[in-house]
Amino acid sequence: MNYKTVKFSQADTSDFSRTLKARVREYFKSRNIDRYANKQMVIKTIFMISLYFVPYFTMISGLVSNPWLIFGCYALMGFGIAGIGLSVMHDANHGAYSRNQKVNNALGLLLDIIGGCAFNWKIQHNQLHHTFTNVHGLDDDISSTKLMRFSPHQKRKKMHRGQHLYAWLLYGLMTFSWVVAKDFKVLIWYKNRGLLESQKKSFNRLVVEIALTKVAYLSYMVALPIILLPIPWWLSLLFFFTMHYIAGLILAAIFQPAHVVPETAFPLPNDTGNMENNWNIHQLHTTSNFAPNSQFFSWFVGGLNYQIEHHLFPNICHIHYKALSPIVKQTAEEFGLPYYSQPTFVHALWQHALFLKTLGENDEWLDLEKAA
Repeated sequence: MNYKTVKFSQADTSDFSRTLKARVREYFKSRNIDRYANKQMVIKTIFMISLYFVPYFTMISGLVSNPWLIFGCYALMGFGIAGIGLSVMHDANHGAYSRNQKVNNALGLLLDIIGGCAFNWKIQHNQLHHTFTNVHGLDDDISSTKLMRFSPHQKRKKMHRGQHLYAWLLYGLMTFSWVVAKDFKVLIWYKNRGLLESQKKSFNRLVVEIALTKVAYLSYMVALPIILLPIPWWLSLLFFFTMHYIAGLILAAIFQPAHVVPETAFPLPNDTGNMENNWNIHQLHTTSNFAPNSQFFSWFVGGLNYQIEHHLFPNICHIHYKALSPIVKQTAEEFGLPYYSQPTFVHALWQHALFLKTLGENDEWLDLEKAA
């Protein structure tokens, strides 16, 4: 399937999109606020960055020497990676953090500092996932691995029968795979799919830049701790892996229940490459919120429990999602459109696991209610 040939419908017979956008504009205008970060967001940014770097410098400087305390520093850094990814670089790489694009670019590069690649992330997340949400073959979030069956349109394998169990083990490897090989693999993949054509950098230059970034990251996060920390080298490597495992598990647990659950749809284009709905309505059918009443949880995960609001308005800073949620929900209900939401995070994870089980055991898609 070629992303260039797939087109969303330009029709909006319900006039939903225009009404929603008008109401959201009125929300910001009537309160005399803009859609970007505010003082609370700046404080949050400082906290998340500190959650990663303060433990690092604490152990590197020799302030702690006990192996268990060092392990605690690595564990905190795992939460710091997740916090930066969910709450800071995510908004920045969407251009939603600041009016100043230089600020967005600078904060977006935090992803490179914690082991990833902002360039690749923008293609995978902004260009593919946000445009073609839950479209098999185009949305890399559900199509990038054969170990998991996230879509009913993906070929089922025998091993998928246990995916609802082993998924949680694989999820923890997500950020570690970025560091090791994934960024090089996907860059080649994007080149072969023509996704680098609109970029101003050559493939060879990107390979060099990513390689240098990885060397710098591994130097300060692997080599330096092995040299300076008063623990065996293998223990330092184990703690490094654990840090990434914590981060990967958190990130996957936030993003997967937002799209791979029983309620959400997995539409495909017709023979001529046309999608049934326009882009805004497509997002409502393929996205789900969760835990809307959990204030601290929503704060830590960058408001991404309001995935519907994020997908409809990715250029708005996440601090506004909670306030926009009633507007989106009311408008969707007025036009007879879905607004999926799970009451708690645990419930969302449970529904995700149940859906993985259904996909792993059935060649054709079955609604959980029909399968019961």
